[in-house]
Amino acid sequence: MEGNPFISFVFSVFILCAIIIIGYTCNFYYLAFLSSRREENHDVAEIGEPTITIHLPIYNEKYVANRLIDCVCEQDYPKEKMRIMVLDDSDDNTTEQVAALVKNYKSKGFDISHIRRGTRSGYKAGALKYAMELTKSEFVAIFDADFIPPKWFLKRAISYFAKPNIGFIQCKWGHVNENYSALTQAQALSLDFHFLVEQRAKSNSRLFMNFNGTAGIWRKDCIDDAGGWHTATLVEDLDLSYRAQMKGWKCLFIPDIVVDAELPVQMNGAKRQQFRWAKGSIQCAIKLLGGILIQRKITLDAKLQAFVQLTRHIVFPLMLIQFLALPVLLAAEVNLYVVSFLPVVTLATYLAMGPGAYLYVIHNMYDKNWKEKAMAMPYLIIYSIGMSVNNTVAVFDAMVG
Repeated sequence: MEGNPFISFVFSVFILCAIIIIGYTCNFYYLAFLSSRREENHDVAEIGEPTITIHLPIYNEKYVANRLIDCVCEQDYPKEKMRIMVLDDSDDNTTEQVAALVKNYKSKGFDISHIRRGTRSGYKAGALKYAMELTKSEFVAIFDADFIPPKWFLKRAISYFAKPNIGFIQCKWGHVNENYSALTQAQALSLDFHFLVEQRAKSNSRLFMNFNGTAGIWRKDCIDDAGGWHTATLVEDLDLSYRAQMKGWKCLFIPDIVVDAELPVQMNGAKRQQFRWAKGSIQCAIKLLGGILIQRKITLDAKLQAFVQLTRHIVFPLMLIQFLALPVLLAAEVNLYVVSFLPVVTLATYLAMGPGAYLYVIHNMYDKNWKEKAMAMPYLIIYSIGMSVNNTVAVFDAMVG
């Protein structure tokens, strides 16, 4: 390697990527530690039955739209306090199907509207922004088309708004088709890591956490104070939730309230979802990080966690760079286990990213059935590697867009 500046450069890049990846991974274990501590007792109180508008954004969801509307209309909540808005941007026969069902429920006394904007401008964020102009209630619940809210959802969830500074609550996603395939098992485990480790840790530790776009409730005043829904990013939920917390609003993750949903069963659907999340997160980082970092009222720990969450998808291009650099180093006969300080980096990588550490986290997450859940770990590893190119493209698309 000595005397060859190109190989030295590749080696330095390889090491730098490894160190950054280790940093992000160790932060995950820090959150795992925080999530394993005793949970804070969230204030729950009987606040009556405030008015709630339920927003149901749908687009070409003919196979699940009726089920969602049925579940919402079955809520154990007074009809006179509940308004339902079906935000239908569909361009297939979902519209006729939904219109007939809405008409049926309207005849039964439900305050339900079938809203057609006539445009898909802003996509989901645009639909939610349009609906807010028509919303007068104190609270807003949101469900995507593939979710199945239990009939007790509203009554239980609304009680967590006992404190007036609670801006939104996020409930855990369940997975009705988790065991459909290796792909769905990998996605389910990944989402459970997010909810049971990241969201739980951040909620309990008063760190910035995100709304996940569905299966939650917002205080309308919070949405208005934060500036409403913006259409500038692909993850309008992350954008709004961070802007709300920058304004001083608090948020809660409620793991005991689980709302089942369907996972994408085809790889193309999973790739589109991951692309949107990866690109949208980087867009939010570009848009919001500067303001977060200069705000004195935000704690250093909260700033660090916000930085990590908004930028964590850069791990995928870093992994790809390492993958491409490795053959170059091997061809140059660079001994990766002897040269310089690489043994320390390699050992730290294995310790941080090894399966043993993840199994420990899985054990803490699931307790009794952890062995069954751990069987999906190899699927998740393969799934993550397979998404590296897809998510790398998303990251660069956000940076140059």
